[in-house]
Amino acid sequence: MSVKPTPPTENKVISIRVLDKEYQVACPVKEESALLESARLLDEKMREIRNARKMVGADRVAVMAALNLAHDLLQLKSNSDNDGPVLDIKLRSLQNKVDAAIARGRQLGL
Repeated sequence: MSVKPTPPTENKVISIRVLDKEYQVACPVKEESALLESARLLDEKMREIRNARKMVGADRVAVMAALNLAHDLLQLKSNSDNDGPVLDIKLRSLQNKVDAAIARGRQLGL
């Protein structure tokens, strides 16, 4: 049995700008748009915090932005975890309806 080596992921250096500071970040070519969108979101969140709280230190603004984004992520995860049982019940109900419709179709000779 031979195993083909996995080709290395092609990386690209992307220039992003966050809170008026430029950063060079290497990322896989396929993930460039996601990186740019992430940088845009981070920049937006940092500006929002800086302007609302009149914070000057970029490090403090960055920490607050990171905390806010982490909180948002945990909320989304928690909500999706809580939706799991509800979705299971809805799927089971739908499956039962489909099964009943198939059974009725068989009884009618369809």
